[in-house]
Amino acid sequence: MTETSSRDELLATAFISGENAAFVAQTYQAYLKDPASVDPSWSSYFADMGDEAANLLADFEAPTWPSGGSSLSSGAAANVASDPQSIRNSIQLLLMIRNFRVLGHLQANLDPLGLVEPTYHPDLDPKSYGFEGEALDREVFIDGQLGFQTTTPREVLAYLRQVYCGSIGIEFMHIAEPEEKRWLQSRLEGDSQIEKFTDMGRRTILERLTEAEAFEKFLDKKFRGTKRFGLDGGESTIPALEQIIKQASKEGVEEVVIGMAHRGRLNVLANFMNKPYRAIFSEFLGTSANPEDIDASGDVKYHRGASADREFDGSTVHLSLTANPSHLEAVNPVVVGKVRAKMDHIGDEKREKVLGLLLHGDAAFAGQGLVPETIDLAGLRGYRTGGTIHFITNNQIGFTTNPVNARSGPYCTEVAKIVEAPILHVNGDDPEAVVHASRIAASYRQKFKKDIVVDRFCYRRCGHNEGDEPMFSQPLMYTKIKAQRTTRELYAEDLAERQIVPVEDSTALFNSAMENLDEEFEAAQSYRPNEADWLKGRWSGFEQPEKAGARRGLTSISDDTYATLAKGLVNLPDGFTENSKIARLMKAKSAMFESGEGFDWGTAENMAFGSLLLEGNPIRMSGQDVRRGTFSHRHAVVYD
Repeated sequence: MTETSSRDELLATAFISGENAAFVAQTYQAYLKDPASVDPSWSSYFADMGDEAANLLADFEAPTWPSGGSSLSSGAAANVASDPQSIRNSIQLLLMIRNFRVLGHLQANLDPLGLVEPTYHPDLDPKSYGFEGEALDREVFIDGQLGFQTTTPREVLAYLRQVYCGSIGIEFMHIAEPEEKRWLQSRLEGDSQIEKFTDMGRRTILERLTEAEAFEKFLDKKFRGTKRFGLDGGESTIPALEQIIKQASKEGVEEVVIGMAHRGRLNVLANFMNKPYRAIFSEFLGTSANPEDIDASGDVKYHRGASADREFDGSTVHLSLTANPSHLEAVNPVVVGKVRAKMDHIGDEKREKVLGLLLHGDAAFAGQGLVPETIDLAGLRGYRTGGTIHFITNNQIGFTTNPVNARSGPYCTEVAKIVEAPILHVNGDDPEAVVHASRIAASYRQKFKKDIVVDRFCYRRCGHNEGDEPMFSQPLMYTKIKAQRTTRELYAEDLAERQIVPVEDSTALFNSAMENLDEEFEAAQSYRPNEADWLKGRWSGFEQPEKAGARRGLTSISDDTYATLAKGLVNLPDGFTENSKIARLMKAKSAMFESGEGFDWGTAENMAFGSLLLEGNPIRMSGQDVRRGTFSHRHAVVYD
């Protein structure tokens, strides 16, 4: 059976309701014991079911539907066996559980602004399964699903809404691999898997939010109206990034390559990459970002990269934020290319020591072609990097374009489904949920070596940039944003109500952060950079030329190298049967080498590559047709 969508599979099993339920369940049990014992049409149906439909009936398999006078050990199970209505209730409740796993995200609480109401869907309505009135409180046997043996639809509904319709809405039932689905399901369901935070952990989240908010408010006070593409409204980015790196380092990651566009870059540089505040302030004051002995062109502050070593729970992780010019997310393929190159350099064939982390905007993720193009390469042999973590700063708007005019699907993340990536939608004003989603993303990537997406819903407090007036085009949204309290304020209030961090402590944290920024601003007046961190690591030893002019150097090869290439490029292994036209081509090349005349460009290219390989330099040629170039004389590979 061809792979169908979850909706198609739902339709394929829609008849499992009402009076049909008991018959279908009994027929399926008989089929499992002996496929030949049921009508051929049913045998064909059960055999051809898609993965999700099969999983649904596998759920129904849990209760053993006995025949005749058999009885089960528990009274509830016995009732299920003897009462057709109980059988129907069990099947319908299992169907409702499955549909919440598929569609629960549609009713999740994702928008911090509350401008978009969660979508009603009949498959998430208990009435669609016959559960209303007294039926909501009737005991139903579900044999261990969600940790219950028997339970009521009301209790199951409350649990499903908590797990799948809270601050996290997950899309994962489009994944074909059952193991991946079970793993993701286990990270969300069950009391033991619901994320527990220590008081210290919650205080740490508050500290990170405080540093992020204080930085933006300080810049707004000192450089009002200056473009900085601030993180205002998306401050939960900082604790999220820290959690990704912390969790990934626990599971073997030693280096992370990061790419992002403008929004929030300065905050990421300061509060995640640990670039000194004074260095950033000095750039606002007009000081060059380059040391005096580096003759390099400049760039705006929110395009620059940086590198740093950070320690998490005793493990040191090297971070490199790749420089990114304008053109939104042109850096994406550069980042994944760097990840692959670093893996090749250290021999990381398991793809577990180097991680690619891309920060996206919602409009670019849905609308910029190189995003799906980069994602689509994720599983190809020449491009695999063990999965990229995509973290979306979902502003719920482009420059001035509302989502309804920016994409056809319900989310900006639809393109990630081309590689069956799981998608965690999360409310940015619930920082604990954001941290939990980030932790899941890091663990999933390390375990399954595949892409995963965290779609963090937030908002832009200042418009496209600090000089923009968003009320021109989004008056309703920005009227709401002006009245919206910050993520830090909301979380501090929540922690105070839970008696975890007193109000005076959270206020002191903010005041201390602002005082530190004042001190750093004073130090920025005399700050001068003394080194270029982009000339470290593998780039150490690169220096400025002493004088201007051509610096091509000598590029010729020795006679011995020429002889080695001349032999190696035309001789095929013993027993190799080549195409007859290739044989003539090789004969012509051999004559070319002997005479030293009439070289074609394809041979010249092969000699250039060959000479580099002989010197020990690895060469990687990528693209769909590189094994045989456009013209017939260009063969990088010869086939038997």
